[in-house]
Order: sequence, then C-alpha cells, then structure tokens
Amino acid sequence: MSVKKLPSAIALVSALLGATPALAQTAAAPAPAPAAEPASPWSFNIGAFTEYRYRGISQTSFKPALQGGVDYASPSGFYLGAWGSTITWITDAAPANKGNIEIDIYGGYKGTAGPISYDVGLLQYWYAGNNLNPNANTLEVYGAGTYGPVTAKYSYSLTNLFGFVDSKGSGYLDLSATFDLGNGWGLVPHIGRQTVAKNGAYNYTDASLTLTKEAYGLVWSAMVVGTDSIKASYTNPAGKYLGKGTVVLGVKKNF
Repeated sequence: MSVKKLPSAIALVSALLGATPALAQTAAAPAPAPAAEPASPWSFNIGAFTEYRYRGISQTSFKPALQGGVDYASPSGFYLGAWGSTITWITDAAPANKGNIEIDIYGGYKGTAGPISYDVGLLQYWYAGNNLNPNANTLEVYGAGTYGPVTAKYSYSLTNLFGFVDSKGSGYLDLSATFDLGNGWGLVPHIGRQTVAKNGAYNYTDASLTLTKEAYGLVWSAMVVGTDSIKASYTNPAGKYLGKGTVVLGVKKNF
C-alpha cells in the first residue's frame, strides 16, 4: 500500500466503525479483574532464637529457644491466640522441679478511638507440668494504647506472678515504638518496669533495642537487652545472672 493511500484506508476504517454501532456494542467486553481474596483471619509463626528473654530476664539461662504461635483475628476486633516456647528457668532453680515449656493463651479486643488504637485482653501463662509452690502459672489482664509508632501497655496480675509468694497485683508497664526504616528494615526501642507486689527486691527496669530485617521470606532480628535488676535476686543456683546485658539473635517465619 502506498503512502498516498493511507489516509483513505484510515477514513474507510473510521467510517465502518461509525456505521456499525451495534457491532461495537456486541463486541466482547474485557473480563472483570478477579476479586481479591479476603485476608485469612488465621496467622502462624515459628522461630528460633539464641535465647528467650522476657521482660529483660533470660527464661532459658542463655541457651537457645524454639518458639511458635497461632492467632485468630476476627474482623469485628476480637482475637484469640496461643504461643509457646522452650524454657529452663524452672528446672534450673532446683533438680526436683518440673516444667520446661511455656504456653501462653490470650484473647481480647482491638479497636480505635479517634487517632488512638487500643487493645484490651487477658493472658494466661501456663508452665506445663510445673510443680512450684506457689505455682508458676499466671493470669494477667492488660490494656494498651497506640498513637502513631508509640505504644504504651500495662499488665496487671490477677494471681501470683510467676511463682513469687503473695505477689497478686504485680504490674508491668511497657513503652515501645515501631519504626519502619524502609527496604524491609525495622527498629523497635523498648523500656519496661516490672513491680512484684510484696517482693520489692525483685522490682527492676529493662530496656532493649531490636533491629529487624525481612529477607528470603523470614524476619531476622538482633536485640540488645539488659536490666537494672538486683543481681542477687535474679541469679540462679548455677551462678548465672539472668538479667545481665546481652545480644539476642533470632529468625522467624510468619505465614
């Protein structure tokens, strides 16, 4: 086809399209994009860490820990979950002691009030088979509020706290923040204050700074953590001070 004939051909095509509106209307329309599947209310996680620190205190006497959990989050805001970890602090305290697994069962409600996100619930710590007296199993009620990246949370024990005698009414104040540094990096500073009712020698403050990185489908972490706890109060029979400063490394899979 010559260059001179191009305008005529274009005009012919345009005329045909203009003269056949019925044909244009009956042409197959593009298929609608498939609707996105709703996010599952279930989530799971499993991880391995160089040790398990809780509120700044080593739960495994500086030994590695395996951990995992499952959560259900309803669109209404209610949630339930369970989480578990290996521990050694109970059996390290005395040869006759039993209990090397911690299982946490919790449930609550999350919502918003203006710019504040809030979270209230109950948490049952269950140390399977433990024979401590008082028993190590502990029930706490908690409430948290988040504004921007900052979260404040307070936990109050409705029972004796982790086997401390006459310690009902103990409390833990937790202040933390979560910062997205981009490219999968995150930073979480934290400071907390544990008070043990009628056991003042066990009160302390803990602090940590955790750096995380998402890579290869995993969350890698490095946490610098320490406490100002009284050394004699948190040294086990093997002479290990469980509140000393250290670095904890970990890797976790969320799915």
